[in-house]
Amino acid sequence: MKHWLKKHFSILKVRNRFNAATQVAQRTLYLNHRSAIAKGEYVALKDTGFRAFSQFEEDGLLLYIFAAIGMTNKTFIEIGSDDGINSNCANLALNFGWHGVFIDGNSKAIERGNHFYGKYPHPWGSKPVFVCAKVQRENINQLVEKAGLEGEIGLLSVDIDGNDYWVWDALEVVQPQVVVIETHVEFGMRNIVVPYDKEYVYPGKHPVYHGASPVAMVSLARKKGYRLVGANELGFNFIFVKNGLAEEALPEVSVESVLTHFSLEECYKRFDEVKDYEFIEG
Repeated sequence: MKHWLKKHFSILKVRNRFNAATQVAQRTLYLNHRSAIAKGEYVALKDTGFRAFSQFEEDGLLLYIFAAIGMTNKTFIEIGSDDGINSNCANLALNFGWHGVFIDGNSKAIERGNHFYGKYPHPWGSKPVFVCAKVQRENINQLVEKAGLEGEIGLLSVDIDGNDYWVWDALEVVQPQVVVIETHVEFGMRNIVVPYDKEYVYPGKHPVYHGASPVAMVSLARKKGYRLVGANELGFNFIFVKNGLAEEALPEVSVESVLTHFSLEECYKRFDEVKDYEFIEG
């Protein structure tokens, strides 16, 4: 009985994240953001965060960003999605009818996600596509094309604890309006990237030795036509917006301005553990 009750209340808790009351509240907030932005009344992106499905406060940040841009293209790709439930794209899928692709290398996670989104379909949206694959520079465009997406999309989220930088660099078949991507804050303000390793699996040679520094990721973003507009409070999930979209409401910010959390001082010290490893400039 205890097991049944625990499972029952767990299901209810998840449902509460996309029930009617939640959807009304979020849509009201979205429309309020839209109205204020149209009047030129902007707020700092860092003050808009909240968590519904995202691991941190990305759901609120993204809601404000898309209030500024407009939900003109309700499609997404999430690379490193696990089951697609506690993810950066789930809130848009379940509460706003977005459609997209979840990609992860864990077959059990993909199975869970398929089951969940099949059990709780959006009333007018289509079920997300789930792809089980090890994502590499060499296959990312083919994986996305095969899943049915190309051209402009609304959101790209990348979190694969390793080759994030290299996968975004290689991705050409889609042009996202917004990109959320993990950086490696342990590298501090250095402009460095861990060299590409096609077969990389976390933790690799060392749990700190992977990914790209915040500075390197901003450099890549600029090359691809994006500007940094913010990050989650802990500073590792950077958010970029395509140049030309809502530039007054979402101005470019500096790397230093989003790396302010007190925990980062301890993170920076960990670079000493890998300082003699091989790096390349971002």
